[in-house]
Amino acid sequence: MTWMQSVVIAIVEGITEFLPISSTAHIKFTKAIMQMDPSEPFSNMFDIVIQFAAILAVIVLYFKRFVNFKDISFYIKLAIAVVPALIFGALLKKHIDHVLGDIRIIACVTLVGGIILLFVDNWFKRAVVHREEDITYQQALKVGCFQVLSILFPGLSRSASTIIGGLATRLDRKVAAEFSFFLAVPTMAAATVKELYDTWKHTPEVFHSSNTNMLLAGCGIAFIVSLIAVKSFITYVQRHTFRAFGVYRIIAGIAVLALIYGGVIKNESSTENKAPVENTGK
Repeated sequence: MTWMQSVVIAIVEGITEFLPISSTAHIKFTKAIMQMDPSEPFSNMFDIVIQFAAILAVIVLYFKRFVNFKDISFYIKLAIAVVPALIFGALLKKHIDHVLGDIRIIACVTLVGGIILLFVDNWFKRAVVHREEDITYQQALKVGCFQVLSILFPGLSRSASTIIGGLATRLDRKVAAEFSFFLAVPTMAAATVKELYDTWKHTPEVFHSSNTNMLLAGCGIAFIVSLIAVKSFITYVQRHTFRAFGVYRIIAGIAVLALIYGGVIKNESSTENKAPVENTGK
């Protein structure tokens, strides 16, 4: 991985992490277009760690919510919601690695996810929860179960699956999006810790000064870009439906498939690819 490649990937991550278009899919597409080695240990670790850096933008923007220790129920809801992803992420690791090594599958999931987003606002119209504080433990668990869909179908988007889960449990668009953001924090924290441990255990040589500096720079870029993306996304969903994201996903999925079958980019699989919990996607 070069410095230029790391900057591009960090920017892509920062923009796409919180949008229902799958940051994992976009990183995979970007790396394929730049003809990067899909089996490089540092590159795969970089992908996951910068996702957590992007997630930290949520803690900064919603700092008062995350440090409100008087409301223990907030932390209980997040704990309940993250459990399904932790369980299925561990059980389905081989499945995730396999799918993440096939860009065709990710492109198809991106396309299908786009079709779903075209209609999701019409499916779930009657929202009754307009504040995060009013989310019940049962609703939190249901959203967490929806997050598992992004594990079963990498490229679906962790954000999209949890937002759809929120809408299905009758949260309004703003609350569904914000709870999706909150849930990303423990989810990606767990994924990052595991990824760092696995990389250190199997390929400790990648932690040399040059790579470490590149990783820190990538985290900083992803974090800053995410601050802007989160604010913009919340403003958007308060006024508009998710249809535009559906249209974009359909176009992106078709475009990547065309590039693959046109021989412009290669569909190289690798059993070494590491999987975010989405994301395990964003």
